[in-house]
Amino acid sequence: MRLAKRSSLRKAKVAVARKLSVILHRMWVDGTDFNWSSQEAAPKAA
Repeated sequence: MRLAKRSSLRKAKVAVARKLSVILHRMWVDGTDFNWSSQEAAPKAA
């Protein structure tokens, strides 16, 4: 919201989309599952 106030709502949407895409790509590459809980995920056993 700070970016939307400072610049524009469109740029803020793009920034959020870019951030989400980076996170989701990393999860996809290393096979991490999405965890809804607020606790930190345990290391994945190999």
